[in-house]
Order: sequence, then C-alpha cells, then structure tokens
Amino acid sequence: MAVPKRKTSKSKKGMRRSHHKILKKNIVEDKKSGEYKLSHHIDLKTGFYNGKKILDL
Repeated sequence: MAVPKRKTSKSKKGMRRSHHKILKKNIVEDKKSGEYKLSHHIDLKTGFYNGKKILDL
C-alpha cells in the first residue's frame, strides 16, 4: 500500500486546490426587457433568442 513519505505542506495543498474554485454564472441584462437572464439561452417569457422569435407563447 502506498504511503506518503512526508506530510503535504499547506502551500502544496493550496497549490493543488487552486483550480477548485466556484465559477460565477454568466448572467447578462436583456436589451428589450431589462431583466437578467443566462447568456446563450432563450428568454422563456418572450420566446426571443438573439433578437429573433424562436418560441410561440
């Protein structure tokens, strides 16, 4: 069974975990309604995506 020879230092542990951060959501303001929505998603209230009518609601 493999056992570490030395204790992992706080610095090494922190360097290894440096990519474990939580990323923020990509939220943008809608140009027409002024409401916030996820970018590259259809606005479910109006049915528009990229200025074009996609869904008939």
